Amino acid sequence: MKLLVDSGSTKADWIAIDETGKVQFTTQSLGLNPEVLDKEEIISRLEDKFDISQNKDKVKQLYFYGAGCGTDRMKLFLKDIFQNYFKNAEVDVQEDTYAAVYATTPKGEQAIVCILGTGSNCSFFDGKILHQKVQSLGYIAMDDGSGNRFGRHLLRGYYFNKMPKELAKEFEKEFNLDADYIKENLYKEPNPNAYLATLAKFIIKHKENDFCKKIIKSELKKFTKNYIMQYDNCHDVYVHFVGSIAFYLKDELEEILNNYDIKIGNVLRRPIDGLIAYHVLNK
Repeated sequence: MKLLVDSGSTKADWIAIDETGKVQFTTQSLGLNPEVLDKEEIISRLEDKFDISQNKDKVKQLYFYGAGCGTDRMKLFLKDIFQNYFKNAEVDVQEDTYAAVYATTPKGEQAIVCILGTGSNCSFFDGKILHQKVQSLGYIAMDDGSGNRFGRHLLRGYYFNKMPKELAKEFEKEFNLDADYIKENLYKEPNPNAYLATLAKFIIKHKENDFCKKIIKSELKKFTKNYIMQYDNCHDVYVHFVGSIAFYLKDELEEILNNYDIKIGNVLRRPIDGLIAYHVLNK
């Protein structure tokens, strides 16, 4: 059994397949970002899913693509946990961009591939290897255009009384905005970046509101300038996107990229389904 995993900070999609690509089971767990979770929490999230825990000894190959796996230290940290948990499996851990690449470039063509979800990143795929110009420093310092950045803007706008009153009332109806609750999630609970990203659905829902529109435009411009335009060939190849933020803000994204003479390519909400065909053919 092969186990394919595409994990962001918020959630992880799991698909188990046999050698022919026939699906054995699918499930979804909480995200497994090693940058923000310790070993005990990761194991707890594995144990919490029946399909994963009950089939762990049947897994012969595990291919994990995850947020927070951009450095060798994090890859080895997570690989060690998986190797002990899935005792009979060969384990391969890669950053989540590789899942996005395999899903958006089925023929292995050159492209710039971006992730805009809970977090954000951007790489150039030359047909074989990923090249990254920007080393991520995590959600506090970076992640332009991401869900957690939008959540941060909403909280600041609300607490600094910059959010229009009618919009603020709607915000209050949808979320617990008690200061103690917010601080608990930001400073004591795991995955503060994922908590912030849960607020992003509000900005998407109200994207026609001038307050939200301004934030969206500003963040997507920052992402374009700080990430995509790092690559000299950004005007020559397609730029593909994976992630819920890119998917739900595709029109806004396309408008901004057009202004910079950049060609938008595939925009997928999640890459997991495309990984099946890739791994049947290539692994």
